[in-house]
Amino acid sequence: MSEWEVFAIKYADRNARTRADSFIFDDNHDAPHAMDYFMWLLRRGSEVILVDTGYDDAEATARGRPIRLDPVAALAPFGIRPEDVSQVIVTHLHYDHAGGLHLFANATLHLQTAEMAYATGPCMCHDTLRMPFTAGHVCEAIKRLYSGKVIFHEGDAEVAEGVTVHCIGGHSRGLQCVRVRTRAGWLVLASDAAHFYENFQARKAFPIVVDLQNMLDGFATLERLASSPRLIVPGHDPLVQEYFPSELAGHIHRLDAGPVKGARS
Repeated sequence: MSEWEVFAIKYADRNARTRADSFIFDDNHDAPHAMDYFMWLLRRGSEVILVDTGYDDAEATARGRPIRLDPVAALAPFGIRPEDVSQVIVTHLHYDHAGGLHLFANATLHLQTAEMAYATGPCMCHDTLRMPFTAGHVCEAIKRLYSGKVIFHEGDAEVAEGVTVHCIGGHSRGLQCVRVRTRAGWLVLASDAAHFYENFQARKAFPIVVDLQNMLDGFATLERLASSPRLIVPGHDPLVQEYFPSELAGHIHRLDAGPVKGARS
């Protein structure tokens, strides 16, 4: 079968951050450290799979974290209407990855069983663990379940020919990465299994974590799944825009040919 095209779609950024917000035990903790927010699109002929959905203006207002593009507008250069999206891989249910689920009402969701259990279980009694979730987004996933539009995965699973998901956990209990066969080889969308290149390259953990060992072990899993470390794409690193060429619009970067500069081989 032919390979997939893969695109990173930036919809927001947050620049008033420091390295303490990105790394546990960082020596230079007060230095600025920006973060970008992405969704991802997989395309092969007429087949389209959306990976995560970003979040909308209402969530941006509620959290005081403005977005540059509504998820629907971010997808517009592809000529994709939200009602035409039939498959969404939800890497995890944090607000910035599942905050647009309601915009893609016809989509079947691919979700790890562990993530739904985590987001609806006793861990949510703790404010610190609940903070990255929004109840309405979790309820949207539950409504989708009751309409027969959730496919649960446990560990490794195939979503489509050439597209697999792999449960890593760590940052969230059921966090999954996405492995895609491309012309450059097996590419891994790490999502929040590695927010930044530095997380997996230097084995440095991100501070929002439910299981630190799973997070640290997950870095080796990313490397095992990818054909090359340069084909691991972190979930929030501004360097993605520098390493991969833009296409269709300035906020869209094409990943499937591999990086044009920078990422380690």
